Amino acid sequence: MNRRAFVTGLGGLLAGPVAVCAEQVGKVPKVGFLGNPPFNQAFEQGLRALGYADRQNIAIEYMPWELGNLPFLAAELVQRKVDILVAGTTYGALAAQKATTTIPIVMVNVTDPVATGLVASLARPGGNVTGLSRITLDLVGKNLELLTEAVPGVVRGAVLSNPTHPLHAALLKSAKRAAESRRLELEPVEARAPNELDGAFTAIARQRAKALLVLADGMFWDERKRIADLALRNRLPSMFANSEHAEAGGLMSYAPSSVEPYRRAAYYVDRILKGAKPADLPVEEPTSLTWSSISRLPRRSASPSRRRCCCGRTRS
Repeated sequence: MNRRAFVTGLGGLLAGPVAVCAEQVGKVPKVGFLGNPPFNQAFEQGLRALGYADRQNIAIEYMPWELGNLPFLAAELVQRKVDILVAGTTYGALAAQKATTTIPIVMVNVTDPVATGLVASLARPGGNVTGLSRITLDLVGKNLELLTEAVPGVVRGAVLSNPTHPLHAALLKSAKRAAESRRLELEPVEARAPNELDGAFTAIARQRAKALLVLADGMFWDERKRIADLALRNRLPSMFANSEHAEAGGLMSYAPSSVEPYRRAAYYVDRILKGAKPADLPVEEPTSLTWSSISRLPRRSASPSRRRCCCGRTRS
């Protein structure tokens, strides 16, 4: 081999890895977003605060929010080979977990991710899922307490649940315990789909309930305006698990923000893109709750009943 051929061959060997490296450095990470469109802006705000801009140094693949079609939508994002999957609500996170065990998943606004099997513990998730949860299980009793204070003397109430929700059975038990301590007769009423809501409120009227507790659920959130209108039409004071229900015309809510966790989800995306593993990133819980009401009741915020460990936001 002559000197020129040797140098040319050596140059080719060196150019190969350099070209691959340049390609990897120039790659724009792709994030799949399986969440309700109203929260898109909050997520992008969180990313911008960390130096990311969609279609510049990060690409966001948005999926249309179809509650009954989440497994298919999650699978579609996996097929698009996203680097991270952001999944909102318990339904979305479970669909994402079923679709992939390798792609990192950042869950948002999930009810008790330990009980639903999404993570091993809040402090050490242990799999490919981490993110932000809600404290709904502990909050049911407080919501019922505030509802009975707003409707003095009420002895019969109803609780609207969705039996397809993986945690509503546990939430109903918590609500019934709280009702017994306040000498309130609480009757459960179910609605699995939007077309069952009218029948549910007919059943509530038949039971002569004088107050209503609505559990946290994706379908109930989507139908929040309709549920608020039905409650108003039936002259039924109602407590909701999301502030958006009160904003849509419901009487009141006492809950963590639904929007802020989507901004905070950007932090998890950033950490994972920089090499952190979901298994090692503690799940965060809300640090404050907000009272929302269309009535003249005072507006206030308070810390939730759960205590945090030394990191200030999580517990095992």
